Formats: sequence, structure tokens, C-alpha cells
Amino acid sequence: MSLAAFLIGAAMVLIGLIAKSRYVSFWAQKPRDYVDGPTFNIRDTFQGPIECEGIIYGPLGRVTSRFVAQFDAQWDGNVCTMKEVFHYDSGNVQNRVWTLTLGNDGRIKAEAPDVIGAGSGQQTGSAVLLNYRIKLSDEAGGHILDTTDWMYLMQNGTVMNRSQFRKFGIKVAELVATMRPAHARSAVAGE
Repeated sequence: MSLAAFLIGAAMVLIGLIAKSRYVSFWAQKPRDYVDGPTFNIRDTFQGPIECEGIIYGPLGRVTSRFVAQFDAQWDGNVCTMKEVFHYDSGNVQNRVWTLTLGNDGRIKAEAPDVIGAGSGQQTGSAVLLNYRIKLSDEAGGHILDTTDWMYLMQNGTVMNRSQFRKFGIKVAELVATMRPAHARSAVAGE
């Protein structure tokens, strides 16, 4: 095989991978894809106590961690303070406080102590998109990861969250979680 044929083949593979990530993958989603369905108004959906549970997948697609969490979201005008307490299966507990600022056009500014700068997002139709750079704790390696969160509102008010974490463009972890008002479980169970 000649060097030219090898380079042409490598270029075609690279173009194919770029096209796949742009048009048929997690990254290919756009807020306009979700204009139909229940309306995801973060001011209504993220209000008061929220229960969350989820799993984190490592770079090879295997579950590396499980967690349950309790959130409390309070709005003051267009600004939400969301306090989060995560309990991981390792026994670790993580506290985070998000400040979400909602623009009149549905744009979201997202800030937290472990987020580099400010994240940005958009609520459109039945989905919310957030993009931000997160700095992991020293115990988790201290890496800075590019994060994309997609949150989808279900008909019963539950939010399904899928997040991908990338370093140098390579997916290193993925998170899947559910979020719902804390009173929803007791209402469903008849408690």
C-alpha cells in the first residue's frame, strides 16, 4: 500500500468520524429539535425540593459510580439558587450550589464553584441544554472537562438528564440521571 493511499484512507476515516459526531450523535442535537412536547420551563420544573438518582459511565461504557441526590431550588426573580447534595456509592458526599440566571429569551447562564467561568444554555420546548467546563476535585484527578447536559421533560414532570464529559474532544464519562419534585414519589406511592 502506498503512503498516498494510506493518507487518503486516514482522511476519509477522520471525515467520517467528524460527520458522525456532527450529524448522528449526542452532539448533533440542537434545541430546535425539541420544540414539540411538554414545555420545559425551568422556573416551574426546578422549584423547591427535588430528588435525583443517576449513574456515571466511564470511557469504556461501564458503570463507574452510582448516586442519589437531593436538590433545593429557590427562585428570586430570574435567578435560581439550586443547592445539591450528592451521595455516591463510594460513600463520598458532594455539595454543589448552582446559580442559574434565566434570560427573557430562554437563555441560561449557569455558575457554580467548580465551573470554570460561566456555563451557557437554552430552554426550548421540552428540553434544556447546558454547556460548561467543570473542574473535578483533586480526589477525582483535578481534570477540567468540557460538559454538555441535555435535560428532557417527561409527561409526568420527571426530568431525564444525559450529560457527556470530554477532554481534548474525547468522551471520558457520561452521566444519566432522573430528577423530579420530592413530593412526586410520595404522591405516586400514596404515602
